Amino acid sequence: MKVYKFGGASVKDAAGIKNLTSIISKEKESLVVVVSAFGKTTNALEMVLKAWLAGGNSYRDHLDNIYSYHAAVAEELFPSGNSAKGRIDMSFAMLKEYLLKAKKSHYDFEYDQVVSYGEIWSTIIVAEYLKRSGLNAAWVDIRSSLLTDERFRDADILWNESTGRIQKIFDFSKFSMYVTQGFIGGTINGQSTTLGREGSDYTAAIMANMLDADSVTFWKDVPGLLNADPKWMQDARKLEEMSYREAVEMTFSGAKVLHPKTIKPLQNKNIPLFVKSFLNPSEKGTMVVASPTLTKILPVYIRKENQILISILPKDFSFAMSDNLSMIFHLFMLNGIKVNLVEASAVSIDVCVDDDRPKVETLLSSLKDDYSIIYNENAELLSIRHYNQEAIDRITKDRDILLQQRTRSTVRFVARKN
Repeated sequence: MKVYKFGGASVKDAAGIKNLTSIISKEKESLVVVVSAFGKTTNALEMVLKAWLAGGNSYRDHLDNIYSYHAAVAEELFPSGNSAKGRIDMSFAMLKEYLLKAKKSHYDFEYDQVVSYGEIWSTIIVAEYLKRSGLNAAWVDIRSSLLTDERFRDADILWNESTGRIQKIFDFSKFSMYVTQGFIGGTINGQSTTLGREGSDYTAAIMANMLDADSVTFWKDVPGLLNADPKWMQDARKLEEMSYREAVEMTFSGAKVLHPKTIKPLQNKNIPLFVKSFLNPSEKGTMVVASPTLTKILPVYIRKENQILISILPKDFSFAMSDNLSMIFHLFMLNGIKVNLVEASAVSIDVCVDDDRPKVETLLSSLKDDYSIIYNENAELLSIRHYNQEAIDRITKDRDILLQQRTRSTVRFVARKN
């Protein structure tokens, strides 16, 4: 059994779904097909949520546009009518009723209740088209079997509770293929949750682990894992093989090509990961395994934008590395702020985090009585794995370096463009 994951770019229109079907139809083994929301649907649903929380009825126009998009894809795939259209209509009606009647709660909770619909709609259409194409496929709502805690927008999987349910639902004696959603899960109480941005990758890895898959393949709009974001560096080169460790290091540094939690479930059971192009499916792509045979190591460039560098200084000049450290990072955790880089001296701590301004302002407010705070906004975190001086010069040119760290294999800079 294998797991295939298709991201939003691969299913942005009817042609993409037909291409997905062509790729899947060539696979002879049983499959779990994990699908993201269509195209930019997640972004569009975030606009719906923002408008709804702000009050008024403008959110309805955004939602109508999303509906028209999905209806057009369904009508192109099923010109003679289909059950998917009715199910899509019913699902949109449920969301509209929720937005009309729900008492607005905190943002993270409402985010998961609204934005999770994108994956439901995409998988309904994909599963129906696969069945219409003669494939023995079944649709599964993952929210009732992939259980999580209630940390909305970044939920943790309840592994023991989920594994038995997943193994029972995905029964390959009944169907050779199951289509389900990435990115989303559900609490025991039936509330929708999400696993964090790019969480569909993580879903695929979870499914592979729980079902003891032979391999996982991510189908993307790039030829494989590259040594830089091609939108940043046009001469980015494909990495033929990579170790689990290297992949974890890349995602920790901010590489967006994989969800940060993806590798652990695969490494735990030594399941190989392939990253391939849905545009050129016959090409080899990149293989991620425990012990790759590396012939040449390239510098790997990673850029994480929209960063804030926060400097925290105890007002009484006490040592920053004493009890202050645990208290400070406990506050980061309570406010849901992930630390991307930390540097400590005798009397100060420098921390680089994503510029999630509401959370950052709440954190700074809780620190201001005991600490002096200085911060630099509009920063970016630049990392190079397997660096050399030429690689450093390339990314630091025309940048003001605020902080740097070096280890044997990685150099990292917090910088701003001059």
